[in-house]
Amino acid sequence: MNNCQLKIALQKSGRLSESSINLLKKCGVKFDNGFGKLKSAARNFPLEIFFLRDDDIPQYVEDAVADVGIIGRNILDEENRRVETVETLGFGNCRLSIAVPKSFGYESIKDLDGRKIATSYPKILGDFLVRNGVDAEIHTISGSVEIAPGIGLADAICDLVSSGSTLFSNGLREVETVLESEAVLIARENLDPARQVILNKLLFRIKAARAAECNKYILLNAPDEHLAEIIRLLPGIKSPTVMPLATKGWSSIHSVIAETDVWETVEILKDKGAEGILVLSIDQMIG
Repeated sequence: MNNCQLKIALQKSGRLSESSINLLKKCGVKFDNGFGKLKSAARNFPLEIFFLRDDDIPQYVEDAVADVGIIGRNILDEENRRVETVETLGFGNCRLSIAVPKSFGYESIKDLDGRKIATSYPKILGDFLVRNGVDAEIHTISGSVEIAPGIGLADAICDLVSSGSTLFSNGLREVETVLESEAVLIARENLDPARQVILNKLLFRIKAARAAECNKYILLNAPDEHLAEIIRLLPGIKSPTVMPLATKGWSSIHSVIAETDVWETVEILKDKGAEGILVLSIDQMIG
């Protein structure tokens, strides 16, 4: 009997933790993730889940303690471990940015020459400054980076930004984007064939779940006189499904549309006489 399992490392807490767990559950993987749990075995898929600190995940994967892991690109680039990026996952989007006090007369990156910059990402920031020909002093700290200018520790900071509200509340403004980040799936080098098979199966499910998130299933009734125009609006995966209704001169149309196009498309469909429009979520979408 083959007892081979793929070992995956997830954040035990933090901004990617909940989304990483939800992704596996959307893939149909059943496991327990109770408070304080450090390890869990899936009940219906050959997967063992480790819950770790985010900046430990790249080393655990490099050292083959875990086979794969989900981390932010910011951690991946900062840690610079020998791992492979397998898939971008579309959540945890943020940016690593340089911010300065609102009173700082910032005009260009050259204004940081000779200044002190506080950050938890010295490698990424250092590489960025070198590329831009800036000679600044990097002050490495962990946590609460945004208070550094206010207490005289630094002239600027380089930190993760999502909405920018934390910067605003600390009297800072964003001036340079150093790195665009999102969650990525990484794998150790030279994964053995048996675990590669399991990873491929997991990737298949991840791609299906991600495709479903980006699309909606739409059903509607349409007058036959506008059928050709409506079909052009709803290409579907290959083409929409069209079925005649019991009411003469009307048809039912089923299709898939991009989530970003839903409201604009529905407005046009209404103008073409469509009725009974239903827009539904999709659990998985397999092309």
